[in-house]
Amino acid sequence: MAASVATKTSWKLQEITAHSSNVSSLVLGKSSGRLLATGGEDCRVNIWSVNKPNCIISLTGHTTPVESVRINTNEELIVAGSQSGSIRVWDLEAAKILRTLMGHKANICSLDFHPFGSFVASGSLDTNVKLWDVRRKGCVFRYKGHTQAVRCLRFSPDGKWLASASDDHTVKLWDLAAGKIMFEFTGHTGPVNVVEFHPNEYLLASGSADRTVRFWDLEKFQVVSCIEEEATPVRCVLFNPDGCCLYSGYQDSLRVYGWEPERCFDVVLVTWGKVADLSICNNQLIGVSVSQSTVSSFVVDLSRVTKSGSGLHGPIKDDRPLAQPTPTGSSLRRIYDRPSTTCSKPQRVKHNSESERRSPSSEDDRDEKESKAEIQNPEDYKEIFQPKNSITRTPPRKSEPFPAPPEDEPVIVKEAAKPSQVVDIQTPLPNQENPDLVQRPPIASSTPVTRAEPSVIPAARNAPIGLKASDFLPAVKNQSQCEIVDEEAMSQIRKGHETMCVVLTSRHKNLDTVRAMWTTGDIKTSVDSAVAINDLSVIVDLLNIVNQKASLWKLDLCTIILPQIEKLLQSKYESYVQTGCTSLKLILQRFLPLITDILAAPPSVGVDITREERLHKCKLCYKQLKNISNIIKNKSGLSGRHGSAFRELQLLMAVFE
Repeated sequence: MAASVATKTSWKLQEITAHSSNVSSLVLGKSSGRLLATGGEDCRVNIWSVNKPNCIISLTGHTTPVESVRINTNEELIVAGSQSGSIRVWDLEAAKILRTLMGHKANICSLDFHPFGSFVASGSLDTNVKLWDVRRKGCVFRYKGHTQAVRCLRFSPDGKWLASASDDHTVKLWDLAAGKIMFEFTGHTGPVNVVEFHPNEYLLASGSADRTVRFWDLEKFQVVSCIEEEATPVRCVLFNPDGCCLYSGYQDSLRVYGWEPERCFDVVLVTWGKVADLSICNNQLIGVSVSQSTVSSFVVDLSRVTKSGSGLHGPIKDDRPLAQPTPTGSSLRRIYDRPSTTCSKPQRVKHNSESERRSPSSEDDRDEKESKAEIQNPEDYKEIFQPKNSITRTPPRKSEPFPAPPEDEPVIVKEAAKPSQVVDIQTPLPNQENPDLVQRPPIASSTPVTRAEPSVIPAARNAPIGLKASDFLPAVKNQSQCEIVDEEAMSQIRKGHETMCVVLTSRHKNLDTVRAMWTTGDIKTSVDSAVAINDLSVIVDLLNIVNQKASLWKLDLCTIILPQIEKLLQSKYESYVQTGCTSLKLILQRFLPLITDILAAPPSVGVDITREERLHKCKLCYKQLKNISNIIKNKSGLSGRHGSAFRELQLLMAVFE
């Protein structure tokens, strides 16, 4: 036996309640990797320091939910776009609003700051892309060409181009100096969620809801490679600072890609859910995700992640090993020409007849008429908006890496894995015929040797979780027996196939029984039959139908279903818990006021059978709800989606406390 210590490659850093209502947008600062901005349905923009519990600044001004936020390169300005189409720019150091930009006719879906000029680009649900001069408080250009919402905008590192990604499945490249489109990249079969320029080379990456990441050559205007994963839609992408690889965020993982040839170097399991943005600092990748009003931050230690090599899986064009990343400046592909210094004055943008410019007589853009700058002298601008007193920057520009959590308990790795063990395909077992495999180190600690079964099994999954072959094999008397060969294992698994078919047939029969009762119109009898079957999966299927139509709920139904809801809320399956929460919420909204009123009413005079029956049902429901309230209270401290749902139910059940 050999003992090894499981190391942390990724971990959850923090979870905060960012707004009083749902969070509709969030973004990380790219310079420090520590600044976090969130926009909410409460019309506020809140600024946070990652891994700090309290909000630094809360910016107000918008009157509709904030749909998009972006922090500039120096982390001194922040821009936010709202549901009404208005854009506001704030100075973070002075905590003052600088500009309000009006002109879009619908939601602002995307924003980006020019890398060194005083320009902001905005993309909207109205399909337009607009370039704004912040200092002059006006729209410089409007780029038309997309047919659906513009979901992401990025300026090139040299500040000459603008890339836009849209729900119309296309990526467009715009020339800022000429004011016209350079090329339209097609190939995605779903909405394009994100686009990102390579930090050095003429290369563009785009991620889509079609579950593909595409790389585009900006010299030849053609696709370099396309990587498709059997995963969830691509939510965000980010190049490594030296350009050696691309990080792509999915629902439950971070994947590391190369593009010539296309391959996946590493897969890091991260339970971040709806990851919204990525940033790199101190050789750590920071990811932030959102669930209703909760924002969570995660850390991936990049020193434990494979960034080059032959790849773990995915399409490989040849058997040759992938060359090491070419040093910056010696790339085969052309590199960006950056100005020698960051200019204080914005680059002048040429007005071109091929670009659609504003016309003072145009009714569509009358509110965008160019106005004279309110501050003529740049020195006056500095005097007005620079703070009079020195402010200690939070977070600081230079920061230390986030410390990793304590190491896991030692994991004993046996030389021969039993069928019930989860063996990682990337860590080969010792082989007598090939001694090289024994000496080969693990590719990355992001793929531990053993994985613990999750306490909550997520609803959205493409493979069975917690399913072990040993569950379908006969009991083994001698637990220390040698490894079962493949043929013997398959033979024993086949023996249980008929049993599994019987189980599935029984499940189908039970559902048919419930359906037969349902078609007669007697819903109560149908629910009674489902409860009598004593199978929670049947209850879940039935409740998913009843929840679609609130009018089906009656007090009789509540007395039968509430004990089943109590079981669902304690299930390890996320889908079961979700269904239980939805049903309980409907019951509380429809019947809790009725139950409390009837129980508080004085006794009636005379005999009223109907009222006595209703009172009995209310007492029964109240008792069951009281039991459930204890479960809700215990689970309200959970994180993520579950915690939010339980906290909402706790508010509805405050009467039981």
